[in-house]
Amino acid sequence: MTDDADPTGTLLRLRASIDNIDAALIYLLAERFRCTKQVGELKAEHGLPPSDPAREEQQIARLRRLAEDADLDPEFAQKWFTFVVAEVIRHHTAVANGR
Repeated sequence: MTDDADPTGTLLRLRASIDNIDAALIYLLAERFRCTKQVGELKAEHGLPPSDPAREEQQIARLRRLAEDADLDPEFAQKWFTFVVAEVIRHHTAVANGR
């Protein structure tokens, strides 16, 4: 994968790939938040709580398994999910409070 004759070229190609992946992740996160926004509105409309601890536990277990299958640290996957869910719950709480 590396080219000893031109490490700078290899580095530039790898960084371009990383940049493309980062862009894709941003767009995927934006789509995820569009969906969770709708969930928050639905929950607020029907008086449901902003968080669902049982669902979150199921998702953590599922994502940890996926991370293992993908050769990604399951702890990292769980930290990422916990961070995202905290933001989602913040949004759901704001919607429920009429903000």
